[in-house]
Amino acid sequence: MNTKVNIAGVILNNPVMVASGTFGSGAEYSEFVDLNKLGAVVTKGVANVPWPGNPTPRIAETYGGMINAIGLQNPGIDVFCKRDIPFLKDYDTKIMVNVCGKTTEDYCEVVERLAEEDIDLMEINISCPNVKEGGIAFGQNPKAVEAITSELKKRAKQPIIMKLSPNVTDITEMAKAAEAGGADGLSLINTITGMKIDVNRRTFAVANKTGGLSGPAIKPVAVRMVYQVANAVKLPIIGMGGIATTEDALEFILAGATAVSVGTANFFNPYATVEIVKGIEDYMEKNHIQDIQELIGAVK
Repeated sequence: MNTKVNIAGVILNNPVMVASGTFGSGAEYSEFVDLNKLGAVVTKGVANVPWPGNPTPRIAETYGGMINAIGLQNPGIDVFCKRDIPFLKDYDTKIMVNVCGKTTEDYCEVVERLAEEDIDLMEINISCPNVKEGGIAFGQNPKAVEAITSELKKRAKQPIIMKLSPNVTDITEMAKAAEAGGADGLSLINTITGMKIDVNRRTFAVANKTGGLSGPAIKPVAVRMVYQVANAVKLPIIGMGGIATTEDALEFILAGATAVSVGTANFFNPYATVEIVKGIEDYMEKNHIQDIQELIGAVK
């Protein structure tokens, strides 16, 4: 039985990875999860300089999920390369580094730095606010998506996976723009902008007012977007958004995702990823499926 999948020429032992920002860079979960069992570990977003993130409170629980406005707090690329990459190299799993920035130059700096590092893939978070364009996210304008993808491709040694924002009218337009810019793959979806109000304190539940909604509540939207994009472009897709069980993961794969990322579920069930890896194997066995490729995009 073959569970190996190919993302832009990188072979993963299985299609299950973790969503950026929900797993640190692996160290804090390693006592719960055997990282060798994961297809890949996706690190928390890393920028060219340390980012302090947003003021607190930054997290609020919501019906069927959570809102976060962490603001991509991270120690910066220097600390990351010295501390996190060597830790992950000890495991038999692929390493995908999530990259964030406030300008195209910021992203380029990180991508150039990572070209020298022993990592497998880069996931580019284009839901970051583009400071030069008045704070609109890179991923909300197709021209900006194509331009930043093309700039990064000139500098990247590893394949780049563009992580698309769902906060757009037509997700396929963004996917086609990333493909036109030379992207090697796509991750979708990122969080959906949401808000929660604390009625007792009569104020916003997170200091930033709005935050990214994630968890099971967004899964039907994510599955729909993965299906649309899988039928609009020829790139491999990493599907995510509310995956908590094997059935959730299989929905994304059947819709056209080559691999899946588990995010919010890690917070309420640290074993979610390895349970899903085993669950996919059991499903394949039960249904006499020899190769996971038979499932990818099987629903038309």
